[in-house]
Amino acid sequence: MKTAADKLSPTRVKLTVEVPFDELKPAVEAATKKIADQVQIPGFRKGHVPTRLVEQRFGRPAIMQEAVNDALPDLYQKAATEAEIKPVGRPEVEITEVPGLDGKDEGDLIFTVEQDVRPEIDLPDFSALEVEVEEPTVDDDAVQVRLDQLRERFGTLVGVDRPAEDGDFVSLDMTATIEDEEIESVEGVSYRIGEGNMLEGLDEALLGLSAGETTTFTSKLAGGEREGEEASVKVTAQSVKVRELPEADDEFAEMASEFDTLDELKADLKEKAEADAKGNRVALARNALLEKLLDDLEIPVPDGLVQEEIDNHLRNEGKEPGDSHGEEIREDTVKAIRAQFLLDEINATREVSVEQSDLMGYLQQLSAQYGIEPNQFLQMLAQSGQLEQIFAEVQRSKALDVVLADVTVKNESGDVLDLELGGSEDDADADDASDDAADEAETKPAAKKADESGAAEQETAEDVKAAAKTPAKKTTTRKAPAKKAPAKKTTATKAPAKKADAADEKDAKESGEKDA
Repeated sequence: MKTAADKLSPTRVKLTVEVPFDELKPAVEAATKKIADQVQIPGFRKGHVPTRLVEQRFGRPAIMQEAVNDALPDLYQKAATEAEIKPVGRPEVEITEVPGLDGKDEGDLIFTVEQDVRPEIDLPDFSALEVEVEEPTVDDDAVQVRLDQLRERFGTLVGVDRPAEDGDFVSLDMTATIEDEEIESVEGVSYRIGEGNMLEGLDEALLGLSAGETTTFTSKLAGGEREGEEASVKVTAQSVKVRELPEADDEFAEMASEFDTLDELKADLKEKAEADAKGNRVALARNALLEKLLDDLEIPVPDGLVQEEIDNHLRNEGKEPGDSHGEEIREDTVKAIRAQFLLDEINATREVSVEQSDLMGYLQQLSAQYGIEPNQFLQMLAQSGQLEQIFAEVQRSKALDVVLADVTVKNESGDVLDLELGGSEDDADADDASDDAADEAETKPAAKKADESGAAEQETAEDVKAAAKTPAKKTTTRKAPAKKAPAKKTTATKAPAKKADAADEKDAKESGEKDA
């Protein structure tokens, strides 16, 4: 087999592949046997029809068509390997010459492939790079925030006789209808105004609503068979409550912690805040390095891949291709793909190991975002075939940490910071890596779950069958059904629908909370 590669652009190549008939013979024999096994000719047992009769009955072109169609994926894969390209997206294949149509075992199979590829990226000497970050500080306000959060966990819900305000807890009944057909209804759901984890427009509808009052608003359904469709939603406030916090004193410290005094509790909260600030410093340095690399390096992306990601994102939001929202997210989509190309290139040049704790930390972060129990979320990802994508996202995040260890990081005063990334990572650093990976996933336009995170994921060679085009004057190679593309990141995996009672479950689980 002979392969010639023509670079059409930094992100697209054209392969011209010539396969001698001798190399195609095994595929021709296999195709003949395949057809013989599927037909019944009087006087012969099924599967024992002579090759000569198969050719007479079905014709040589039909056999060659079957042979080429079955052999094409492996031939394409071999050609891509010989040309040393890194394919992304779906190839465009055209068959220009098919040998053996005249019954003679001679000639070449000739086909061309136009394929988007990953660009070549010249990584810098990371030890020569320098980034500056604003170093987080821990003051009394930071400790007070943590103390207030702890007090909220032990707060008590108390009913109030006034219209609902931002931050209030509302027990509500809700019914969604489309063209007078009831689609879904819930009763007695507890929701905190401002959390924004239910239907769009619910917060605005509840503001100013007193107990016993009803209002109606329009929103797109977030889950179920009618997901993405616009529905009329009637909501009734059964009660309005506020959370009263316990006094911050020694008695509270003894009840809510292992300490006997408030001062001891505050000291412990300060230590935790300082540990978090240290982790945040790593995250800030990571983000600063990524931004610097994206600014400094030339990383082109294929236009077709960008459009594919945008179309996937629109489809997941229930919008049609060409919707104006596509142009709004184009810039972020391009940036997300450039970042993925960059991190994958770093990953290819460094040893990046992903531990189970890294994966679980990232999964816990994602499951918390969608209000789903971690084990259930893991099962959903496994069933949808997205675990490999999750692994890749975590690996990319860790790849950035690996090179960050070589970079000089300074604070605003010019002092060099020791991020302690050179040795083994402790649990806190692993959690920070997971947090940042989740943040990155949120910025990806397609990453609202997923078909979208793997913007540059390579299509399988089987897609060549679906893409193959043969000249009409020769023979028409049968198109195989297009294989469903693997789920993709970032930006762009489809997000599990948020359950309407997610807020209720969250409140019910809060430790020490009582309904007065």
